[in-house]
Amino acid sequence: MIIIGVDPGTVYTGFGIINQSRNTLIKVSSGIVKLPPSKSLSLKLEIIYAELDKLLKKYKPSEFAIETAFYGKNVQSAMKIGYARGVSILAAVHHGIPVSEYSPREIKKAVVGSGAASKEQVGYMIRTLLKLDNEKMRYDETDALAVALCHAFKLKSPSKKSSDWKAYIEAFPEKVIRM
Repeated sequence: MIIIGVDPGTVYTGFGIINQSRNTLIKVSSGIVKLPPSKSLSLKLEIIYAELDKLLKKYKPSEFAIETAFYGKNVQSAMKIGYARGVSILAAVHHGIPVSEYSPREIKKAVVGSGAASKEQVGYMIRTLLKLDNEKMRYDETDALAVALCHAFKLKSPSKKSSDWKAYIEAFPEKVIRM
C-alpha cells in the first residue's frame, strides 16, 4: 500500500511517500515544494496543488495523510497553513484518495513515543525506521514522512472505534476468511 504524508506550509510543503507491505516500510520518495517568497499566496497555493497533483498521478497512493494545523499565537500563519492544507486535501479528493488527518502531537507520539518530541528526534526516528542512515533531509520532509508513518501505524492497529473495514482488511489480510 502506498501512503503519502504531507506537512503543509506556505514557505515549504513537505511530502513523504512510503510503501507499506505486511511488516515492511520503505521510503518511495520524499522532498519539499519550495514556494517562491515573491509570489502571492494564491499563486503559492496553485503551486502546492499542482505539485501534489503530479505526485499523486506518478505514485498513485491509496492513502493520503496530512498534519492538522498548529494554532500558535500568530493567527495569520495559522490561516495560511489552513489554506495550504485545503489545496492539499483538494488534490487528494480530486484523485479519489481517502484523507486522514493527524495532529502534530499524535504524529510525534506514533513515531517517537512522545507527543512533545523535537524535530531532531522525529528526524532521527524517521532515518532509523526507514533505514535512511546518511540521507540529508529538511525538517519539512522528515515531518511529512512522519505523517505517512503515523498513518501506516494507525492502519496496522486500528482502534476499537474504527469502522473502516477496508483499511483493516488491507492491514490484516491473513485474518480474512475467503469463501
